[in-house]
Amino acid sequence: MLINNGVCMSIPDYPFTLCDVQILKHESLYKGFFKAEKITLRHRLYAGGWSSAVSREVFVRGAAVGVVLYDPKQDLIGLVEQIRIGALANLESESGDASPWCMEVVAGMVDTGETLEDVAWREVKEETSIVPSAMEYICEYMASPGGCTESLHLFCAQADLSQQGGIHGLDEEDEDIKLHVLAASDVFQNLYGGRFNNAATMIGLQWLQLNHKRLCLIDTLAVT
Repeated sequence: MLINNGVCMSIPDYPFTLCDVQILKHESLYKGFFKAEKITLRHRLYAGGWSSAVSREVFVRGAAVGVVLYDPKQDLIGLVEQIRIGALANLESESGDASPWCMEVVAGMVDTGETLEDVAWREVKEETSIVPSAMEYICEYMASPGGCTESLHLFCAQADLSQQGGIHGLDEEDEDIKLHVLAASDVFQNLYGGRFNNAATMIGLQWLQLNHKRLCLIDTLAVT
């Protein structure tokens, strides 16, 4: 690894592994719609030796999938909108015009026995009533590793969005989801305007902005 004026010239390897963490105590704090746990651990230090015992609460979520919908023929993007409980706290000091309804990519949790792609196809069907023509994996990222176990796997689903829209979701899960179909140019022009203010949606749309010309070209070549 070369160093120039204190700046690393290559991405460093992980300094430690799971073998460098000792779990001293694992406690269940809450089990409901979500789960919370308390973990007491110690870990190796950069300077050598071990840390003292550290206790942290963690929000247990597991793996989830997010899907950005794209129509390469019409250059359209599909996003869903629904109320989000977690957005309420951020709005308590705002005016009455502030809203906890969020514009998002399609998303859902991975159930036991499901593959990531199974979840992507299932959630698109449940939240939009659309059956995609193709699905492409984008990336994995951790939602908030400082206090949450959730990892997100993002996909891009290609589909005909020209006649899509309306209200969707499962009644048994109390879902009230509205599908919006938007011109890709309008979405990209307003990407940082605050309407798409959640990580999965921002990352998915940024990826699509970088790749939508490639997807359009692939679609054109497939037709010809």
